[in-house]
Amino acid sequence: MTVAIEAYLVLSAAVFSCGLFGVLTRRNALVFLISVELMLNAANINLIAFSHFYGNATGQVFALFTIGLAAAEVAIGIGIILVLSRNFGEADVTLPTEMRW
Repeated sequence: MTVAIEAYLVLSAAVFSCGLFGVLTRRNALVFLISVELMLNAANINLIAFSHFYGNATGQVFALFTIGLAAAEVAIGIGIILVLSRNFGEADVTLPTEMRW
């Protein structure tokens, strides 16, 4: 039993839409981070689906690189969230209006 590529594309579009909705509507930095992860995973679904569809492993390798990039992004994002919560008492991204040294 094989799943049509359109099903993967619809799933990816739905996951990406959820991530985009989270980025555009939420103020909490942690929700931002989770939403960006959703969008990266949507790209991974596409990469792996096309890789499987065309029988080429290049998409799977790119998906592995994307997973590594996402891990680095989470490490930096959690650092930013910790600084936000330490300086402002919460992780609301609208509170810091200017950059200070």
